[in-house]
Amino acid sequence: MKKTVIAAAAVIALIATAIAYWALNRGPEAAGGLTLYGNVDIRQVSLAFEEAGRIKQMNVQEGDRVQPGQVLALLDTQALEIQAKQAEAQLIAQQQAVVEQDTGTRPEEIAQAQAQAGSAQAQLDKAAKDLQRYQALFNSTGGRAISRQELDAAQSNVNTALAGVKERQAHLALLQKGARKEDRTAAKAQVEATQANLDLMRYKIAQSQLRAPAQATVRARLLEVGDMASAQKTVYTLALSNPKWVRVYANEADLSQIKMGSAAQVIRDAQPDQPVPGKIGYISSVAEFTPKTVQTEDIRTTLVYEVRVYVQDPDDQLKMGQPVTVKIAQASAPAGKK
Repeated sequence: MKKTVIAAAAVIALIATAIAYWALNRGPEAAGGLTLYGNVDIRQVSLAFEEAGRIKQMNVQEGDRVQPGQVLALLDTQALEIQAKQAEAQLIAQQQAVVEQDTGTRPEEIAQAQAQAGSAQAQLDKAAKDLQRYQALFNSTGGRAISRQELDAAQSNVNTALAGVKERQAHLALLQKGARKEDRTAAKAQVEATQANLDLMRYKIAQSQLRAPAQATVRARLLEVGDMASAQKTVYTLALSNPKWVRVYANEADLSQIKMGSAAQVIRDAQPDQPVPGKIGYISSVAEFTPKTVQTEDIRTTLVYEVRVYVQDPDDQLKMGQPVTVKIAQASAPAGKK
């Protein structure tokens, strides 16, 4: 009797365990859910250098995982570095010129100019006295003591000395006033232009490093060391790790079971027991004919709506273009409706 009771209890426990397992592991379809078929879609990035140049270094291969900011390739920047040094030297020279203009003329230079003006004035005084003497002799002797040519030469010496005095005085006045406002503005503008040119050289040197824009996987390596790169030549093609979604298509009757944000399971044919969780992130508002790539049991000429199931796939289980099955739990009906 006891053995019969024990056996019956064991059978009941076994049945209860089976029912619990079925209840916990039944898929959305068993609960009246929806099953759709589609393919994995991933955004891609084609990376190229901004400037033309010869590739000096390639750091990653196809299939490598890369992180944001990681340097993938380098260009030869020797010519750019020489141009940057030249711009730096020009900038220093022009900055010194601006400093000199702002500081003004040194006292020593003004003193030197005053001395030169004084010397020019002394030469004028001597030439003027010589001319007076020659005129007196010429007038008193009726032109017999000195000739007309000597008198003209003395007059020419006075004129030359007078021009020298004016020149030295003008030079002294310029030194005392300092640089004009227009000259200072032009000098500062030249400094800014040279600084901008230097910044451009440094920017080009920085852009000679090809960096990954986000976490991704290298899909293709299209150039090699020694190749000439340009903005039109792709160096690497990257498959972004995020966002990643499954593109499926649903007919109008199934749209009632699909809501934005609803949970879904993405199932791979190779590992059906390891679904990847996801949620509905996009439902098209425009109908289209069923794409040929979609494997469904319905007639292909029916109108369908594109639906995207966004997934979190940190282990990179889903590959681009991979065919998958999507199971979506049935949306609960609003209260008061049947």
